[in-house]
Amino acid sequence: MKFLAITLIAHTPHPVTGVQKPTTERFREVIQNALLAEELGFDGFGVGERHERPFISSSPPVVLSHLAALTSRIRLFTAVTTLSLLDPVRAYEDYATLDHLSGGRLELIVGKGNGTAQRDLFEVTVDDQWERNAESYELFRRIWREDKVTAKTRFRPELTEAEVWPRPLQQPVRVWHGSATSKESVDLAARYGDPLFSANVTNPMEPYAELIRYYRERWVHYGHDPAAIAVGAGTAGFHAARTSQDALAAYRPTFEGNLAQQKRQGLNPVFTTLEDFVERSSALVGSPQQIIEKVHRYHEQFGHTVLHLHADAGGLTDRQHRDSLALFQSDVAPVLRREIPDPPFPWAPALAEHAPASVSVPASVPASASVTTGH
Repeated sequence: MKFLAITLIAHTPHPVTGVQKPTTERFREVIQNALLAEELGFDGFGVGERHERPFISSSPPVVLSHLAALTSRIRLFTAVTTLSLLDPVRAYEDYATLDHLSGGRLELIVGKGNGTAQRDLFEVTVDDQWERNAESYELFRRIWREDKVTAKTRFRPELTEAEVWPRPLQQPVRVWHGSATSKESVDLAARYGDPLFSANVTNPMEPYAELIRYYRERWVHYGHDPAAIAVGAGTAGFHAARTSQDALAAYRPTFEGNLAQQKRQGLNPVFTTLEDFVERSSALVGSPQQIIEKVHRYHEQFGHTVLHLHADAGGLTDRQHRDSLALFQSDVAPVLRREIPDPPFPWAPALAEHAPASVSVPASVPASASVTTGH
């Protein structure tokens, strides 16, 4: 099993103290968390994309490019790239450039995105968002693979023998499809033989398990090998401590602060007590053994081989957060790595036979590695 640390770069008041950090400090915190993730041995670090309050993650290529310069091993993810809002040509240019700068460490999780405010900002409607998402992805995919592209499009100017530069380093970049509640994204992933990443954060297990089962059905329908399926899954919260009592006591102020914020915003929380949150949500709060058992319980339903944890401390102190992630890597990750398989593809760049001499590929990454993405 592989492990990611992910941030959506929410810029909200501290759930316990109510103090909100300056924007610059919040970005510095993201950078420090990415460096910590690499130091502790996480396999990937992800940055979300949102174009509305309370998030400041509107430019993941910029953030990830900065992280590419400061790290050397960890793979860099988007979580998610909102292709329904973006020009796929421009998105390709940004991410192909980032892929070179990172030495082929880029992976994308794509999705249509959520939120009325960002749809209004980009003049995307509820009626056309899925069609935009599919068209943008299909064109993005072709540009990554073809030197010249001719395409008739609805939502951007048509292309005729178009050449888009730079040409990519990875041949091709691996693209996951983020899925929360809808079958459209699941079907798109299955159609192209791409891996699926389940959000798995808002509701109990079953709605997400149902979508993953549908993904597997559609995968076979489109003629792909079931052995090549890869599924990732998120978590609603995380805190590990030596005992469950210590974990619950440390996490309770964070949960209660977040619950109060949701109620102030007029939201109806799905989980109204910490005990229910820990029992029925995907949150991993407890002792190492409890966390291992819960991941296995979800794996029985999802068959997932990649798991993400929150990179942000939330309401925990920096020391609590660091100790929690360190305990995960020392006592939880080794067991799950042994007992749950890795995805069915190399965790490494899919490089061309002769990578450009100017690109420095980490020595730990074999230049000959290939990735199966379902051409």
